Formats: sequence, structure tokens, C-alpha cells
Amino acid sequence: MTGEEGLPPARGLSTWTTRRWLRAGVAASLAVLALLGVTGAWVLGRTASISQELVDVKSPALNSSIRLESALLNQETGIRGYGLTGTAAFLAPYQQGLTEQKASTARLAELLRGDATEREGLKAVEDAVERWHERFARPIAASPPGAPTPLATERAVEGKAAFDAVRAAMAAQQEELQAAREEARDDLLGTMTLRNWVFSAIALVIVALATLVFEGLRRGITTPLDRLGEDARAVTGGDFEHPIAQTGPADLRRLSAEIDSMRRRLVRELAFTEEARLRLDAQAADLRRSNAELEQFAYVASHDLQEPLRKVSSFTQLLQRRYGGQLDAKADQYIDFAVDGANRMQILINDLLDFSRVGRVHHTHQSVDLGAVLKRTLSALSVGIEESGAVVTHDDLPSLVADPTQMGMLWQNLIGNAVKFRRAGETPRIHVSAEQEGELWRFAVTDNGIGIAPEYAEKVFVIFQRLHTKDAYDGSGIGLAMCKKIVEFHGGTIGIDPAHTRGARITFTLATTLPEHAGHADEGGDDVRRAG
Repeated sequence: MTGEEGLPPARGLSTWTTRRWLRAGVAASLAVLALLGVTGAWVLGRTASISQELVDVKSPALNSSIRLESALLNQETGIRGYGLTGTAAFLAPYQQGLTEQKASTARLAELLRGDATEREGLKAVEDAVERWHERFARPIAASPPGAPTPLATERAVEGKAAFDAVRAAMAAQQEELQAAREEARDDLLGTMTLRNWVFSAIALVIVALATLVFEGLRRGITTPLDRLGEDARAVTGGDFEHPIAQTGPADLRRLSAEIDSMRRRLVRELAFTEEARLRLDAQAADLRRSNAELEQFAYVASHDLQEPLRKVSSFTQLLQRRYGGQLDAKADQYIDFAVDGANRMQILINDLLDFSRVGRVHHTHQSVDLGAVLKRTLSALSVGIEESGAVVTHDDLPSLVADPTQMGMLWQNLIGNAVKFRRAGETPRIHVSAEQEGELWRFAVTDNGIGIAPEYAEKVFVIFQRLHTKDAYDGSGIGLAMCKKIVEFHGGTIGIDPAHTRGARITFTLATTLPEHAGHADEGGDDVRRAG
């Protein structure tokens, strides 16, 4: 069983991710706020409804009832005075009361149309008023003016009883209207109190939700992220053994676990790298020692072989001069082989000696005019250049801090190879170019010779590697290897340009100043030479 999004549930820890916690929290908050909002809206609507009923119905109805009572009192006063005196002026209050009665009754009927109980009270008032009008008011009002109306005296007791019934009906109606208004006021006050409590609760819930959200974010997100940041900073500070704590929601715990896994892998990689570095340092020390020993051996061997080789070469040449033509053809052939082998051995030893001296003997650091060095090199190669008819051109060459002897050897090997490996029946054309690239100078020696196949672009720089037999082209196979050693000693690189197909183009770079390692010759060189 796994938790959400494939995360295995940790014992005692929730499998909910940050997104799920946020969704649940937002949903719960919205539900609570929606419920409180609906309650608040209902309370506000109820308050408005009661206020409207109180203002627009209950209070106006009571006021209309009071005005109706006042109109009826005016009618009773006017009709009683007219009946007792016969004076027409008393009919004016009566007529005005009738008008007010009609208006008040119509207003009450409109206001009380939705309340059957209060409509019955109004109907009782109307019935009592109608009986008083029928038995007392209208007959007296119909009597001629000028003299008291006998009917007023005759029906005085009945009229008083009828109007008392009107008063009683009015009092009952007003009591009902007053009670209804008081009930509406009490209901309004209760609803307003409920409204205040509801909105106070909404405010408290909002504050509580804000507090819960803040605390949830602090505990579930910010605190775990701060802890993760502190652990990560401890690791980036170099304490790779510091564990990454896994706290917070599931996704943050998973992130912490992944970072901790990366830390553990980094620790393993660092341990392996450190072990490899130590082995590499040991191997490099062994290699430096081995190279030094090999260079010393090459120097000693080539130096010590000079004397016996000179003897062999001298005596084989003397043997050739003295007995050449006196022995049979087979003996002359053997003598020629011996002389040729001794001469090639002499060339090979000299080349090997020059190769071993690169960085050991010739390491004078000074400003070198490469153009002047090239000019001297061309002068030294003038015989071969004239014999081949080669045309050598060059750009303006800079002055660099380098060893002048090594620069001469570099030009001599590159120009000599370009002349040697020329195309048959074609005038050799050689061009030396130079272009600055930041802190480096890039040089190129381009010719129109036989070229170098791409598959041999690396092989030609290996010592003693030849692409042709000695019968086709002479040489020991050390020239380009020596060029590579000289260039790398001066902090550059050398290679074949594969884009040039018509002939060969060898490019190399040289720094404007010697790198630090170039200034340190092998300490054993002088001792070896002194020993030789």
C-alpha cells in the first residue's frame, strides 16, 4: 500500500502532500465561510424584512387607526352638537370626519390586507361605525337645521351606547395593532442581536481561519523549508555527513529524502573521487619519475652510444674505401649495408638526443622574434628549398616569450617536412600564417604536398611512427613528435586541420607568456650531462 502520488507511507506520518493539505484547508474554509455567509445573509434579510414591516405596515396602521378614531370623535361631537342645537356649523366637523374616516379606513384596509386577524378587527370597527351611523348619525344629520332635533334626545342613550361600541371596537383594534407593533419591535431587536452575534462569529471565524492558515503554513511549509534550507546550507558548507531531516507534508518529505539521497550519493562520489585522486596522484608521481628516468635513459643512451657508433661508422667507411671493389659483389653489398645502417643509427641517435633535450637543456626564457627565427631556419634549409624549388611565404609573425632554440627546431621540422613530403611534378608552396586568439596565437603551416590521411592525424605525432618506408622518404619519425613536445612545453596544442585536403595544414597555438610548468627543467639533466 502506498500513499498519494506513489510516496510510501511513513509510519506515524501523514501521506498528504502540500497540495492536498491546501485543497482541504481551502475547501473547509470556504465551506465554513459560505455557511456563515448564508446565515449572515438570512439574518440581514430578516432584519430588513422586519424593519420594513414595522416601518411600512405596523406603525402606519396604528397611526391610521388613531386618525380614524380622531375622525369618528369629530363626527360624534359634530352630530351631537347639531342634534342638540340645530346649528348647521356643527355639520362641518361631521362632514370632515366622514372624509377622514373614508381615507383612514381605506389606508387601514390596504395596510392590513395580508393579516386576517387584524382585518377582522377593522371589520368589527366598520360594523360598529355603520350601526352608529345608521341609528344615530345619519338620521340626525338629515334633520333640517335651525332647531334642535327631537331624535337626538330620543336616541341619546342608544346613540351613546352605539358610539361606546365604536370606541370599544377601536380600542380593541388599537390594542391589537399596538401589540403587533411591539411584537415586531421585539422581533427586530432579537434579529438585530442575532445579526450582531452572527457577524461577530464571522469575524472570529475569519480571525481563527487566518490564524490556522498562518500556523499551518508555518508548521507545514515554512518551518520544513527553513529546516531543509539549513541542512542544505550545512551540506554546501562542506559538512557532507550532515543528514537532511525529513519533515512536513509528504511531498516535502519526499523532496528532503531525494536531496538526502543526492547528498549520500555525493558523499560516495567524493569518497571515490578522493580515492581516485590519491591513486592518480600516486600514478602521476610514478609517471613523472618514470618519464624522468626514461628521459635520463634516452639522454644517457644516446650520449653514451655516440662514441662506439662513431667507431663503427668510421671503420665501416674505412673498410668501404680501402676494400671497395677488391672483394666480390656480395661483400661490397654487405659493406654498403653496414655503412648505411651506421649512418641511419647516427641520425636516429642524434634525433633522439635532440628530443630528450627539449625542456631539459633548451629552456631559456626570453622574448623571441618568431619572424627572425623563421628567417634563420629558412637559411639553414636553403639547400633543400633550392633543390626542390619550394616557395615559402609567411605572415607577419609576433614576438613571444619562448626558448629560441626550441622555436628554431619547431620551424625546422615543420618547414622541412613540408619540403620533404612534396607532391611529385609540382612546385612545393608553403605558407606560414599567424592569428591572435585572446591570450593565444594560432599558427598554421600549410603546404600542397602529399597530405596526411585523417585516420593518421594523431599517429603522426607519436615518436618513431612513420607513414612511409625509409626508401620512399628518409627520416626517423621523431620530427612531429618533437614539435608536439615543444608546443606543449610552451603551453599550446598542435594538430592536423582536417578541413584542408589539398596538401597538409598543421596548426598549433603558443601562449604570449610561458606557462608556469614550462619554466621548470628536469633537475637531473645537468647531472646526467656531467656524468656523460
